[in-house]
Amino acid sequence: MPLQSTPKYTVPGLTVEQARELIDTLQMRLHTLNDLHLTLKHIHWNVVGPHFIAVHEMIDPQVDKVRAMADDVAERAAALGGVSVGTPGALVAARTWQDYSVGRADAIAHLGALDVVYTGVIEDYRKAVELTGPIDPATEDLLIGQLRDLEQFQWFVRAHLETAGGALSTGGADSEAEAAHRAVQ
Repeated sequence: MPLQSTPKYTVPGLTVEQARELIDTLQMRLHTLNDLHLTLKHIHWNVVGPHFIAVHEMIDPQVDKVRAMADDVAERAAALGGVSVGTPGALVAARTWQDYSVGRADAIAHLGALDVVYTGVIEDYRKAVELTGPIDPATEDLLIGQLRDLEQFQWFVRAHLETAGGALSTGGADSEAEAAHRAVQ
């Protein structure tokens, strides 16, 4: 049975067409957050090197918060009359990004790659905030709060990558693999 993104009803003050647009936007955020949760856990399990414990312990609270964000996004879509799809197959079919490519590696290499991941997530979140703002302040507010947390997580990551001169050791990297490589040089 195919899932429909157009609800039969929605919250007061929105049309079903507006709700559909919001639900579709939230669905992509759900895919992003589910993917990010798994990527963060992968990093947590595969960091090595002298910064292991710092990064290992820094990542777990991010994992927990990102899982909670996914739940909030799915519940907002439900409140709008939608159906949230959280299956791995749906995520892989819908995503527009490549799978995380760094395996067992130095903690700083993982942080270099994770910085690129966070940049992509944050850029997409900003677009979603821009799209939802004119339609629904409640959905916009949810996404803004999550954006603030994601930006803080990226700041935590970047603190490990910043040089004494204030530049990122990964500056100018176009891919997570390149950022991982630059981070450890």
